Amino acid sequence: MLKRTGLETFKRGLASHGETLLPPLLLYRRLLRAHRRYLPEVQRSVGDTYVKSEFHLHQNIDNPLHIVGFLTSWQDYLHMITNGKWQEGTMSQQQLEKMSSDQVVQLYELMKESERVLKTTKADEDAGPTKS
Repeated sequence: MLKRTGLETFKRGLASHGETLLPPLLLYRRLLRAHRRYLPEVQRSVGDTYVKSEFHLHQNIDNPLHIVGFLTSWQDYLHMITNGKWQEGTMSQQQLEKMSSDQVVQLYELMKESERVLKTTKADEDAGPTKS
């Protein structure tokens, strides 16, 4: 996932910030475990699919700034999940402005899929158990 020169730059960048980021594979595994442990089934399903897709799409990046940004964002998300604050998560205007137009579209699509899944789940709960 990280090329050798990218990894060295990555480690130097971390040392200057005083924080240790998890290596990509370890972070990926912890995210999926956190979903399994802390999220309801519906959110877990959507979250697992999204995490797998994002890590797959970014497995060949070699720009150290992109690598650090990617891992930092996912590690922040991991902390939010494990601290039980995932339902309170918000995005500031400043964070939104830093996103590319592709990222904004992707975020919008994720929001719509989440709403669809939530609506389907509520409809199933309202219908109650089915009789055979």
